[in-house]
Amino acid sequence: MLKKGNKLYSILTGSCPRCHQESMYVDKNPYHLSKIFKMHEKCGHCGFKYKIEPSFFYGAMYVSYAVGIAFAVAAFVIARLFLGANLVQTFIAIVLTMIAFMPIIMRLSRNIWINIFVKYDVSAKTDTP
Repeated sequence: MLKKGNKLYSILTGSCPRCHQESMYVDKNPYHLSKIFKMHEKCGHCGFKYKIEPSFFYGAMYVSYAVGIAFAVAAFVIARLFLGANLVQTFIAIVLTMIAFMPIIMRLSRNIWINIFVKYDVSAKTDTP
């Protein structure tokens, strides 16, 4: 299921959307909050420039909203339906889920956004020696 060449592979691993060889992020751990947005300028393998245009990743905010809602609904379903929590406990569960998963949601949103516009290229390789 998660093989190179699949968009889901690039989205979940944070790898280059064109060659799937290198991570887009300087630090792979999203919980190092000081480095959460630090990305390589371009891929070391295929030379793809991640920032396609100025302010490119502003569009990821829309994706972030949708992904955040999905996490909140999942927290609601687990807390309310499976654990039988009351309304206040469910609200607290949603808030804690959103806080705990915020770095993952932000990175996931960027990965989804760039993969909307860039296709995998099996022949992508380094232009420089």
